[in-house]
Amino acid sequence: MNADSIRKLFDEVRRRKVTPDDAVQRLRHMPFEDLGFAKVDHHRALRAGMPEVIFGEKKAPAHLAEIFVRLAKHGSNVLATHANEKQFAAVKKKVRAAEYRELARAIVLQRDEKEYGKGMVAVVSAGTSDIPVAEEAVVTAEIMGNRVEHFYDVGVAGIHRLLANREALTKARVVIVCAGMEGALPSVVGGLVGVPVIAVPTSVGYGASFQGLTALLGMLNSCASNVSVVNIDNGFGAGYVASLINRLP
Repeated sequence: MNADSIRKLFDEVRRRKVTPDDAVQRLRHMPFEDLGFAKVDHHRALRAGMPEVIFGEKKAPAHLAEIFVRLAKHGSNVLATHANEKQFAAVKKKVRAAEYRELARAIVLQRDEKEYGKGMVAVVSAGTSDIPVAEEAVVTAEIMGNRVEHFYDVGVAGIHRLLANREALTKARVVIVCAGMEGALPSVVGGLVGVPVIAVPTSVGYGASFQGLTALLGMLNSCASNVSVVNIDNGFGAGYVASLINRLP
């Protein structure tokens, strides 16, 4: 439940389309709903501007499905990240409109298609192996009301592929760059655009990449001053922060 839905509820009470008792019933689970195994935060959209997102990894399918249902009842978009097909099957039985985005490993329910972002979020991947992390960023930014364009397989090993998209990238309000190996791409992109660049190190590369640690350290030492860094493989975190930036006046 967000500020708009609460204003709508208050207006319905004022116009006597909803009784005060019914309004209390709708608000009874604020700020959270205790399911025993989880405390579902229905207040987060009102407090932080974005609804709670479910982290699916290691959750029992039945638990994830129940949390998903409780969030869906409040009318906002619902997103579960790091989810598998077994978890999706459990959700689909209860929420028929839910969809599974296989590359992003995300379960989504999108009912609010309003565009809250002020501009375009660009998501860039160095190679095709980085696409799953990039897709998590894409899905996150889209479900949070942003216009998103993606530019995949434009790494520094063939930098002409990136430069071919330079004009399109300059139209973005914020850029997310996902890269593994040595993690050089965010610095290059940072030197081409005058907007925030969110770097996402991915666990892609040979032995000395140390499952993304090399890319992480490289990005943290970027010489481009507009580059900030999230954790390894954290496409969700990048999409979330990009959404906040894109909502600023």
